[in-house]
Amino acid sequence: MFMRMELFVENLAETAKFYMEGLGFIKEKESDHYISVRNGNAVIGLGAMAQLGDDHYLKPKTEMERKGVCVEIVLEVDDIAEYYKKIEDSQYPIHSTLTKRPWGTTDFRIVDPEGYYIRITSK
Repeated sequence: MFMRMELFVENLAETAKFYMEGLGFIKEKESDHYISVRNGNAVIGLGAMAQLGDDHYLKPKTEMERKGVCVEIVLEVDDIAEYYKKIEDSQYPIHSTLTKRPWGTTDFRIVDPEGYYIRITSK
């Protein structure tokens, strides 16, 4: 089994730039309304929110509705300290600093430009 996730976003270009420049993903496919990025076995499809039909389940009905509620994207990396330094050097805001967790991993958390919550963790 292979898993790919899709995130629907307002600003496709800005969000793709974040995943490529900030997190080291490489663009796989691109069309006017969709960009697929990959980093190892992690594939994220970024779709333009504007392309969703008004009746689509994921399309917010009001300005107050939030995307990504109760979802945490978890990315495992080989060298957590090196990856943390890369994000820190980019001056992208870090939501939660590098922390050793009671369950044995070390992680930090960021939020992408569209508000999706991402935990970057050691293996």
